[in-house]
Amino acid sequence: MSTLADRIEIGNPTQPHCATLLLLDTSGSMSVEGKITALNEGLRTFKEEITNDDLASKRVDLAVITFGTEVSVVHEFSTIEDFDPPTLQADGSTPMGQAIMLAADLVEKRKQQYKARGIDYYRPWIFMITDGEPTDMQPGDARWTEVRQLVHEGESNKKFMFFAVAVGTANTELLSQIAPPNRGAVRLKGTKFKEMFQWLSKSQAKVSASKVGEQVTLETPMASGWGQLSV
Repeated sequence: MSTLADRIEIGNPTQPHCATLLLLDTSGSMSVEGKITALNEGLRTFKEEITNDDLASKRVDLAVITFGTEVSVVHEFSTIEDFDPPTLQADGSTPMGQAIMLAADLVEKRKQQYKARGIDYYRPWIFMITDGEPTDMQPGDARWTEVRQLVHEGESNKKFMFFAVAVGTANTELLSQIAPPNRGAVRLKGTKFKEMFQWLSKSQAKVSASKVGEQVTLETPMASGWGQLSV
């Protein structure tokens, strides 16, 4: 009897794949100062940049989860070609804990789909962008402990790489407690979403041009001009 993983169609199956999950805050505060508009433009930039790289366009798979009024899988994993950048709306609170757990689960299921089809893969990326603090957990409670452990163990066991980007007045100290110890939260300079997504696409292109399992040195967010150290 075939499983769901067996029935999932995966584009370019002869290529190794890099699963990239964008975990995007769409809470009400993202509507302030043009943040949600800049985020939407950034998504379109990311699609264009990856599409223009012949190798990366075959190897990068993308999924999008948003968290605001609810946690939603806006786009299931697919090739960049099949990704139609959505126009996100900002509303609601910041259920970050639930969103991170769903992201980790979606990434794990994608890896199982690769394995079921005999497709080699790079370590997946979970790239979280938020301008706030979680409203569904707080330091020390059960969900906080579970989510923090999930991220830290996922990173240390090389299940995925987790990135946290703080927008506006987001609490980088708090986000850095969730993020892996070796990769604290980075603060976005202003609304440089386009520059951030250009960096992300270049990083994905560099990863996808490497051998699976090879250590890749990436340009830092600070060097590329869109990020700054927590202040």
